[in-house]
Amino acid sequence: MVESVLTPPDMPSKDANHALEELRHLITSPEWAQDGGKLPTERALSDRLGIGRHALRRALEVLEAEGLIWRKQGAGTFVGSRREVLAEQISATIPRATYDEVMEVRLRIEPQIAQLAALRADDGDVSRMIELNRRSIEASDPESCELWDGAFHRQIAVAARNPMFLTLFDIMNRVRQEKSWQIVRDLAREGRSTTAHVDHQHRQIIAAIDARDPARAGAAMRDHLLDIQMRLLRRLTNLDPGGLPANPPFPTEERLP
Repeated sequence: MVESVLTPPDMPSKDANHALEELRHLITSPEWAQDGGKLPTERALSDRLGIGRHALRRALEVLEAEGLIWRKQGAGTFVGSRREVLAEQISATIPRATYDEVMEVRLRIEPQIAQLAALRADDGDVSRMIELNRRSIEASDPESCELWDGAFHRQIAVAARNPMFLTLFDIMNRVRQEKSWQIVRDLAREGRSTTAHVDHQHRQIIAAIDARDPARAGAAMRDHLLDIQMRLLRRLTNLDPGGLPANPPFPTEERLP
């Protein structure tokens, strides 16, 4: 009786708090922990946990606000973040990404990926890297060169045998589809000497991975990315701003990570 007087009517009851605790255990259990897993209906959850429907709904509202579950009318309740929202965020971020932002991410991720590839790649992975690099260097047009170069770097991410890194790489790699990105990358690639230099750097990365030397593989990848970044900065410094595309993905500040 005293408890009902001291607890304001808009505060969660003990039943709601208990429901929240039980649901937290439920969504982290092996049965439901997988992202995207569908939870039982409210009636089934209420019967399973021995909790009233009103308390259950309040607990579900809290978990949804925390981003631990999401609900869709007519479909049910699911563990994890709403996938449509995540896809929209990615699609909205990529076209606005500057070259500087992309290179900052690449410099943080790809050297680590190369290190893991040196530890986990097999002979088949190395052979595919060699072939993809050859196709990139021998490409007859910038679009093909960009396509095969992206495939080369992705093969290294595949060889790392880490699905999370591969997913992050694929999100980042989608920037290559943007027209403004392609224009800027073409600037950094002009000249046969540049092609030969990129080929040499790619071969160094492959050799380090093939030698199972993670430290050398990571350093080779970082040197390669820094070289690309610096060559582009030099080209942009000498380029007439009037010839640049609107909102191009190039550095807004001339700085290194």
